[in-house]
Amino acid sequence: MDTIVALATAQGRAGVAVVRVSGPLAWDVCSALAGFVPPVREARLARLKDRDGALIDSGLVLVFAEGASFTGEKVCEFQVHGSIAVVGALLRACLAIDGVRAAEAGEFTRRAFLGGRMDLTEVEALADLIDAETEVQRRQAQAVLEGAATRVIEGWREDLLQSLAMLEAALDFADEELPDDLSGHVLAPLGRVRESLEAQRAGRKASEAVRSGFEVAIVGQVNAGKSTLLNALAGREAAITSSRAGTTRDVIEVRMDIAGLAVTLIDTAGLRDADDEIERLGIERGRQRAAGADLRVYLKSAPDEEPEGVIPGDLVLLSKADVWGQPGLSAKTGEGVSALIGQIEEALSGRVAGSSVFTRERHFDKLSRALEDIEAAERGLLSGISWDLVGEDVKAAIRALDGIIGRVDVEDVLGRIFSSFCIGK
Repeated sequence: MDTIVALATAQGRAGVAVVRVSGPLAWDVCSALAGFVPPVREARLARLKDRDGALIDSGLVLVFAEGASFTGEKVCEFQVHGSIAVVGALLRACLAIDGVRAAEAGEFTRRAFLGGRMDLTEVEALADLIDAETEVQRRQAQAVLEGAATRVIEGWREDLLQSLAMLEAALDFADEELPDDLSGHVLAPLGRVRESLEAQRAGRKASEAVRSGFEVAIVGQVNAGKSTLLNALAGREAAITSSRAGTTRDVIEVRMDIAGLAVTLIDTAGLRDADDEIERLGIERGRQRAAGADLRVYLKSAPDEEPEGVIPGDLVLLSKADVWGQPGLSAKTGEGVSALIGQIEEALSGRVAGSSVFTRERHFDKLSRALEDIEAAERGLLSGISWDLVGEDVKAAIRALDGIIGRVDVEDVLGRIFSSFCIGK
């Protein structure tokens, strides 16, 4: 492969910047700029110079041997002062060496995948870890990066191979002594995989919500204090508040972290029969977003109000408790706001408990295909069809699972995955 170079840290001014070089000429680049190649994994201070001998900067130089780096190739890293000028000069000096080119988006990670250093779920988890905003997102991505999904798939694969081995034995050694109830020996591991697959699929909504975030809609009649509550929860003036009814005419969103969960709070237009066309559109849009939200907080504008469209699991609170002199919520005084955050945390954390180790639509599509193939194999065994046809169904299930971790059938997804990475990763 070509030798590639890129800035591995964020663009812009910083205390330290890391420029990474990977490929067969990585150590040659180190020698050309630093004048030496340090011992493997030992950082050494160096005066880095371009090919004309002009000083670029003083910084640390670190090299990794082939097979022991992130990409699996020879790697050199330059840790220099993080100014735009220094980084630019250093990159130009690297690119001036024949055989070195600028890396493409995600190319370092692509090389790690192609070199067998990571499987596809771990590559995706690395992207999720880089994008993680909250503690729960970080933990989810870190677990997959450490192989949680891969271990589950490997366990399924072992069971499926066990079933397949019994089927192949029945076909290849039909005249030999085989175990009694051979169908049972095939069905048992298939059943284990099917049940585990179904459990992982059942946790799809929760795992996707952890990765992309939950939506919590604040709904209620006009002047129920929804925008004031949104501002109190956000800690800033995110929405305009006024005593005039119908101030909120569109959906207002605020992203925040609640107990490590990424939560988007949605302020919706007050519910009423409006004469104004724009307000009516805002109310309808708010109804639609609230209906699709993971949780709804309904604010009652009066103690005797009957909430509209409340479903089990929604939180119903009396708003402006300071005015009514009754227990409830007052965004103005802060009464009940902390308790509400606790209720939201409890409601959403309960849903996270059953989340799947798989996180992406691509994963669940493959899981569904594998499940269909396993169910077809079970039906075939019970109905007495040819065992070689049953074996084909089991093989198809294995191929679907292998597609998740990238053993087969990945070319169509590689470009999409790596395009989300920054240049230096």
